[in-house]
Amino acid sequence: MRLLLPQLNIAGMKARLPIIQGGMAVRVSTARLAAAVASEGGLGVIAGTGLSVQALQEEIRKARRLTAGHIGVNILFAASQFAQLVKAAMKEKVDFIVSGAGFSRDIFAWSREMKVPVLSMASSARVAQLAEKLGAAAVIVEGKEAGGHLGTQRSLLSILQEVVAAVKIPVIAAGGIMNGRQLARALDAGAQGVQMATRFVLSEECEAHPNFKQLVLDSKPEDSVIIDSPVGMPGRALRNRLTEKLAAGETIPVPKCNHCLKNCTHSFCILDALQKAVDGDIENGLVFSGEHFYQAKKIQPVRKILTELNREYEEATAAKT
Repeated sequence: MRLLLPQLNIAGMKARLPIIQGGMAVRVSTARLAAAVASEGGLGVIAGTGLSVQALQEEIRKARRLTAGHIGVNILFAASQFAQLVKAAMKEKVDFIVSGAGFSRDIFAWSREMKVPVLSMASSARVAQLAEKLGAAAVIVEGKEAGGHLGTQRSLLSILQEVVAAVKIPVIAAGGIMNGRQLARALDAGAQGVQMATRFVLSEECEAHPNFKQLVLDSKPEDSVIIDSPVGMPGRALRNRLTEKLAAGETIPVPKCNHCLKNCTHSFCILDALQKAVDGDIENGLVFSGEHFYQAKKIQPVRKILTELNREYEEATAAKT
């Protein structure tokens, strides 16, 4: 593949592609997917939220066996085992940590102690500046178009340039980026790279159940809906029986609480819902997905996805000249 895409340099890591594969829990972003992206020159990410410490360690070690590329771990601050999971990942010497769904100050002290850089999620210039002050290696700016938990109602491009102007560390754009044209717009707006999650759901290496992937392929643009997550934040997901019940104000009984969150509204068990979806129950499970999911039309190997992104970026760049 002839590359026109620029390199991404963060805290000593030099990635051939300016692409971070987003961490999707539970067990959507696993070692196999992360390693495939890392092997092709991007930054691969394992989703640590919802895993036990031992399971996360095993995923990291598996990824290391599969690739010599850069591997990171994404862990939500809202998770009750946040500290244990972050420290375990750092002890495994991952290349970086991504943290979102809340803001941790402690993580930067752990970062300095264990010499593992932190990429902090931010949805405003104020949060980005705080992350930079505390020691973040980069900020990932996420707009309302993203799948999963949302920290803003503003679009990515409306926030991105504000953040780029406010900080000196690398800025990564995230939320709704599905193709090379959108990638080019993000780089033109000042981002050094992009984070893409939903696009990699439709990869052969993603280990989510075929039903999960088929829902992404079969759903229509209007099936992207906002739910109230038990985390206490809105979340973007695909319409199904579960989201319809939630929209009607129903509370889904939680037979046994595993206390996976620091704070939970108990409107339903999000861990159970995410596990059901990844195992194939797409009516009673929760399928988080970015707003522009419908722009991906087929399941492909990671290598093919990245080749297409590079071609689309080249076409978008050529069209400007």
